[in-house]
Amino acid sequence: MKALVCVVLAAGEGRRMRSGVPKVLHRLNGVPMLHYIVGSARALNPEGLIVVAGKDNRRQLEESLGPGGVRFVTQEAPLGTAHALQSARKALRGFRGDVLVLNGDTPLITTGTLKRFITRHRRAGNSLSILSFTPPDPAGYGRVLRDGSGRPLMIVEEPDATVEQRGIGEVNSGVYLIRHDALPLLKEVRRNRRKKEYYLTDLLGIALRRGLGCGVYQLGEEREFMGVNTKEELLQAQRVLRERTVKHWLDRDVGFMDESAVFIHPEAVIGEGTFIYPNVCIEGKTRIGRWCVVYPNVRIAESVIGDRVVIKDSSVIESAEIGDGSAIGPFARLRPGTTVMEGASIGNFVEVKASTIGRGTKAQHHSYIGDAEVGGGVNIGAGTITCNYDGLKKHKTVIEEGVFIGSDTQLVAPVRIGKGAYVAAGTTVTEDVPPGALAIGRAPGRVIKGWAKKRRAKS
Repeated sequence: MKALVCVVLAAGEGRRMRSGVPKVLHRLNGVPMLHYIVGSARALNPEGLIVVAGKDNRRQLEESLGPGGVRFVTQEAPLGTAHALQSARKALRGFRGDVLVLNGDTPLITTGTLKRFITRHRRAGNSLSILSFTPPDPAGYGRVLRDGSGRPLMIVEEPDATVEQRGIGEVNSGVYLIRHDALPLLKEVRRNRRKKEYYLTDLLGIALRRGLGCGVYQLGEEREFMGVNTKEELLQAQRVLRERTVKHWLDRDVGFMDESAVFIHPEAVIGEGTFIYPNVCIEGKTRIGRWCVVYPNVRIAESVIGDRVVIKDSSVIESAEIGDGSAIGPFARLRPGTTVMEGASIGNFVEVKASTIGRGTKAQHHSYIGDAEVGGGVNIGAGTITCNYDGLKKHKTVIEEGVFIGSDTQLVAPVRIGKGAYVAAGTTVTEDVPPGALAIGRAPGRVIKGWAKKRRAKS
């Protein structure tokens, strides 16, 4: 958008949240709600993006958003929305264009609605435009007053409204578009007698008295303008976001057995044809490929999943990469730094950490593989453990291609098992095994005849 600056008002203390966390940093589906409104603003490609913070929460807001083209200004005292915008005037000095004012605690508004709003404002040549909506219950909102022809007259806050005015259904969303030449009118906003604050809503009446072009437009869905001021409202907003996310992926050929019982992070990506069972949690910037199946009670965080992967029940995958056609679980755990290559299988109660599992390799039962490099076509028997920690530091295990590891084996790192070698069941390997060799470390067995009969006679 040409000649546009976005200002996000985020100085509110959020006392009704009853939390030490600044209101706008409470999380919706794992993401601070401030990030949603900043993301919608960024999608407009404005010339500038300003966040108005309070003196007590500015540092936390800066840390949350990090570097990235956001300019912060401080509202030194909580004296209302007009005072907050006035705090940004210095940062707007010399700007010629439209200023879009948003609220950090209304995270559900979409970029599409904002674009339509900007278009209406500019087509009308307005100096001031306001977004409005009609909620099922207008209690708590400022009412939009219009004349008999439908032209806006003013906005009156509920505490200052008459009984008749409180019966009006159209309310203020708190989203404003102000042309730069109307910004000086902020100095004319007077302090409200009741709340002792400066209301940005008063700017409409002031601009109309000056003969400036003003418009109030009902655009978007009512849910987009939901303000989040309490923990209950936070949960309501979270449900709306979850529904949006599920619908987004349904439209892209992702299937769900129960769409109400999944969590999908807003930054996650899912390929077409993938099917997701209930109680699945997909966190962070996870990427899931096409034609995968994710069974119940699975958690995937910050991971990359290839195509045609099957992730079975109750598995946990964190910061891992899984190649095409692999199978994981049930009850598997892939810890950070794990790479599972194409066609591999990690089965029941197998834990893998900071390791590479080669193509077609199988570890099907009750094993721990840590700090290891495992080649392709390896079979790892049940109960195998890479003993990677000596009490002071970690060591690496290397298992080359085509190795067969028997059940109940301990590989004491650092150790290398050569290509095509066999390790007999029950062996503890403490030295390198050459390619094609057999490593066996069993103590000779003894059979004592009649022992059980004698024991029973003693009891």
